[in-house]
Amino acid sequence: MGVSVSWIGALIGLALAIILILRKLNPVYSLLLGTIVGALIGGANLTQTVNIVVTGSQSVMGTVIRVLAAGVFAGVMMESGAANAIARGIVNKFGESLAILSLALATMIITAVGVFIPVAVLIVAPIALEVGSRMKISKLALLVALSGGGKAGNIISPNPNTIAAAHGFHLELSQLMVADFIPAVFGLLATVLIATLLRHRGSIATMADVQANQDQGTAEPTDLPSLKTAIVAPLLAVILLLLNPVGNILHISILEKFEVDAMYILPIAGLVGMLAMHQGKKVLAYTKSGMARMTDVVLILIGAGAIGGLITTSTLPAAIVHLIKISGISGTFLAPIAGILMAAATASTSTGVILATGSFGKAILSFGTAPLAAAVMVHTGATVIDHLPQGNYFHVTANAMNMSLKERMQSVPYETAVGLTMTIVGTIMFTLF
Repeated sequence: MGVSVSWIGALIGLALAIILILRKLNPVYSLLLGTIVGALIGGANLTQTVNIVVTGSQSVMGTVIRVLAAGVFAGVMMESGAANAIARGIVNKFGESLAILSLALATMIITAVGVFIPVAVLIVAPIALEVGSRMKISKLALLVALSGGGKAGNIISPNPNTIAAAHGFHLELSQLMVADFIPAVFGLLATVLIATLLRHRGSIATMADVQANQDQGTAEPTDLPSLKTAIVAPLLAVILLLLNPVGNILHISILEKFEVDAMYILPIAGLVGMLAMHQGKKVLAYTKSGMARMTDVVLILIGAGAIGGLITTSTLPAAIVHLIKISGISGTFLAPIAGILMAAATASTSTGVILATGSFGKAILSFGTAPLAAAVMVHTGATVIDHLPQGNYFHVTANAMNMSLKERMQSVPYETAVGLTMTIVGTIMFTLF
């Protein structure tokens, strides 16, 4: 681009974008405005600023295409009732004696198969309240089980945040999903432990909460596909995504050559699953819904790409590297810290990952951190405090569980503990072994 923006301008632009997001300005406009102001303050002229915005936005187009392709899969899973059927099947299988485990696992699995975490909580919430009212479990424990399970599933799912983390460090989606598996398991264990300790703390779920959930229109649909047909799409997607990594591990040449991108795999798996559920006539409705659900993510990607372009064009990455070196702190920790701070500022896993990879990716790699390690640490870090009140997730989950804002705030530290567990495990995996 032939221009270098000062680190002060880049930092002001990033700070301005975050402040505007916190002030409830549309995140896309916040990111674009932060980019423009930061570039101008940093020394770029009007033409150079346009080039920074355009080049930065172009850098995320690969991720945008994959996110849009994932919309087909997400639309099928959410609109067909497949996710609901899977959740209900898991809870029924484990029984009410293992209620906390079954609810956390159900939310983890349906998030892991590509359902957005707020939607996953909405899907499982009616089941959780129903079970909780019979087993005398507190709503606090139920929400921690759902939210923690969702966080664990979110880091191993083909969701926009995983796609952004993988392609932000030039990895295959399946590589990151496999690498995140162990942190996800520890996240599930932490969730079950914490939620079990909280089962009698706070107000107990009642049938009144179940009724309130139904009145809000978030109750479970009645016409669900069978569990056998519901799992076709996610099972096919997982098998196809894992063929290449398994081939590389086991040195099976035919599988090593199976280099099919998630851009192909996810839509194909969604369409096959739709046919298995005998929903072929609804292909237009499901794909339209999936596209609609991805639109906001795509727009944020474009805005985040722009501000990422500002950061990478500036001297900020070099300044951060220099500061960490003279402080004596291991540069490895920049990855989880970037994920934690960006997700906390935006109260969004996806936006946090996008900002962290786009803005600090090169600085993280400059310390010699391997791309896969960087992706895991940024991704798990983004789950630590992505559930704060300035974000949509906080309020959606409060309504789903019929909780006041004060009650909802009580779960924040426990959700943070789950995300922190996954981050610590992910960081240890790639720093000590």
